[in-house]
Amino acid sequence: MSDRPLGVDPPPPGPSAVSGPGPAGPGLRRSLSVVDGVAVAASSTAATTSIGIGLGVTAGVVGPHLPAIMLLAFVPVLGIAGAFSRLNRVEPNAGNGYVWVGRSLSPWLGFMVGWVNFVASVAFLAYTTAVTGSALLQLAGEAGLHRVGSLGLDPDSTAQTTAVGVVVLVAVTVTAVTGVRAAARLQTWLLVFEYVVLLGFCGYGIVTGPHSFSLSWFDPFAIPSATALAQGLLLSVFCYWGFEAAFTVNEEVRDPADASRAGTITLVTMLGLFLLGSVAFQRVLSPQQLAGHGAQGLAYYGDRLADRPLAALPLVALMFSAVASLQAGVIPAARGMFAMSRDRTLGPVWSKISARYGTPAAGTLLIGALAVAVAAGALVIPRLADMIDAIVNAVGIVVALSYALTALAAAVRFRGLLREDWRQGVRAVLLPVLSALALLGLGGCLCRSFYRSADHLELRADNGWFLLLMPVVMIASGFAVAAWAKWVRRSPYFRTGTGTDAASPGLLTVSDRPFEERHHAR
Repeated sequence: MSDRPLGVDPPPPGPSAVSGPGPAGPGLRRSLSVVDGVAVAASSTAATTSIGIGLGVTAGVVGPHLPAIMLLAFVPVLGIAGAFSRLNRVEPNAGNGYVWVGRSLSPWLGFMVGWVNFVASVAFLAYTTAVTGSALLQLAGEAGLHRVGSLGLDPDSTAQTTAVGVVVLVAVTVTAVTGVRAAARLQTWLLVFEYVVLLGFCGYGIVTGPHSFSLSWFDPFAIPSATALAQGLLLSVFCYWGFEAAFTVNEEVRDPADASRAGTITLVTMLGLFLLGSVAFQRVLSPQQLAGHGAQGLAYYGDRLADRPLAALPLVALMFSAVASLQAGVIPAARGMFAMSRDRTLGPVWSKISARYGTPAAGTLLIGALAVAVAAGALVIPRLADMIDAIVNAVGIVVALSYALTALAAAVRFRGLLREDWRQGVRAVLLPVLSALALLGLGGCLCRSFYRSADHLELRADNGWFLLLMPVVMIASGFAVAAWAKWVRRSPYFRTGTGTDAASPGLLTVSDRPFEERHHAR
């Protein structure tokens, strides 16, 4: 009898772990529980930020059909989450998609997945930096502080919001260095406050809102056009982006299966919050009001429902969400680069573990520095809303590509289940493939739409060629860095297609786990 899990193809010839030097010194500390994993993933997904900002952007595309688009987007993301969960059970690795795609499809594609996730994370941190600054400046205005010396405070100023947000980003990056468990505990308390405020204000808005509830809000066929449907779906997928942060700390949870549980819990929770928020916003605000207030949509919603000081609570929740998501964005990005570095596809600085804190401290600080640089570079786009729209669209495309490739990797790896157990085969192979095709189709439609919407390139968030250029640059730069890793660094990852096994002391690798446990992971 084979000693591999049913339905899982054997690894390619050679050792299960890439030979060569791994991270020297101490390993990542296994200190997280399921609750901690949920806190990291939920903070990364940032439901309050997505509701406060993403709903307005999406409403500008699909009109009053926000609940429909959120439900539709959840279907392929659920298939993707199933692929992540199943792969994590048989091969927990901080690199997740980078390792899984490299093993099952191609090292080049695997590296590209790891790279675009890194670039997307840095872009997200830059965008959330400005959002955080905007929320803080809005709170300063609510408190009566409108000027500092001769400078008038303006929450719509990209320069001011970025400058304030950078200070917060530096602070949360330093705290992320000191330990992921402490960061998760802080994020848990921030999430509790956010969700209490969201549930309270959304529930009150649903009951008292002046606009009549309509079942047409849940009708996807009423969305204005196929292009609007594709763009709305991709924006909604971006709102769900972040649940996989639970899998980037799978070498720091006490049981790797806890990462799978945390990812699933987070995703289902996000669906409930997005549906609640979309219905509540449309009961209180018209589509024009919702789409027209952009980064200040949640504050405007609070103003319509309550007087001061209660009306400021949604804004405080938005600020907490932005701060938590900044910290949660730094953590998984640093873990992904750590996994790539120990395979020698990136420089050794990324895999250095702090003996004091048990974290990839140098890589975490470097992630924060890069995000600051990108945020400063985004100042060439004069308005905060323009920067948000441009980055959200670009990140949506590359996230869809990354998710699709990971789902296809799961389908290839578990394709044996189609012969051995057709029920498991449907869940492990068919659903991930359909989800991957849906996301690839959406990304392709949106790219075509961007290309046809302009006839020249301008550095504007409403210029289709500029919107298309951003994901193209992200992907192309990944293949360029991969070529350097293969032929200059001579990384063994490109010879074997496998990543280094999780090296934390006490963490069982795929080859170490008893057959009964691996069979159960099926």
